[in-house]
Amino acid sequence: METLDTLETRELRYFLAVAEELHFGRAAERLGIAQPPLSRAIQQLERRLGVVLLERDRRGVSLTGAGEVLLHEGRAALDAATAAARRTRRAGGAGAPGGARTRLVLAVKAAASHELLRKLLAAYAAEPGAAEIEVLPSGTCEQEDMLRDGRADVALMHKPFNSLAGFDSEELLTEGQIAILPAGHPLAARRTLSLADVTDVPGLPHARWPRRGTYPPGPGPEIHDQTQLAQLIALGRTMALFPESARAWLWAEHAAVPVIDAPPVVTHIAWPAHSRSLALAGLVRTATRL
Repeated sequence: METLDTLETRELRYFLAVAEELHFGRAAERLGIAQPPLSRAIQQLERRLGVVLLERDRRGVSLTGAGEVLLHEGRAALDAATAAARRTRRAGGAGAPGGARTRLVLAVKAAASHELLRKLLAAYAAEPGAAEIEVLPSGTCEQEDMLRDGRADVALMHKPFNSLAGFDSEELLTEGQIAILPAGHPLAARRTLSLADVTDVPGLPHARWPRRGTYPPGPGPEIHDQTQLAQLIALGRTMALFPESARAWLWAEHAAVPVIDAPPVVTHIAWPAHSRSLALAGLVRTATRL
């Protein structure tokens, strides 16, 4: 007999789509189903839980207090289930006779900590029994989600941009920040800049990266990857703040100027707190010896 405390992953996916879109039509389109069965599924979920999750009126859809709780808890639960499936598939066959070599997926912020990453990969590859490392470039703050939903096993993360909440981590590197500007911009001629100098620069809004598929408000362009960012900076359409190590990917059309009062960027190697992977432990040990 099914208990009221049991939630299916399908129900969570349906609810999260509606809670994030706050629109049944868009949620149904995102899920690839018709709207009536989606509405019925949400109503059935509310009856089973004995709470109202969504307020529906002429103005649209909004979350109740209970809905806010399920949005937060449901994301974590669905991420955990997805992560378990992904990491289990990666582990399949590893260690068996003729099986696949152990593989770790390392999420990194595109173009950040380039020299550190190069040294880490070289040092770890020289270790006996080293696992295969797949490097997965990501946007500014995507490493957190990649660790939580199993797309990555380990990540290089950067405070204050990334949150380390819920992860184990080791500090690897501290560096300053630079403003990456079009080479012909007046600010590019300065030896140093302050945060005030690079805030609300006319005609040069800051680039915006997505978090969980949505972009923060602002006039700057929506950025999907580092190549797009590099091109838009070169064209004089945007600017960005990056760790000092980002100088490694600059084009001739770019200029990098230190931002002297920006908080330092601390690079950590981070991994899920519950991990028992021996290969991951070996990679972390290598990283902390660099």
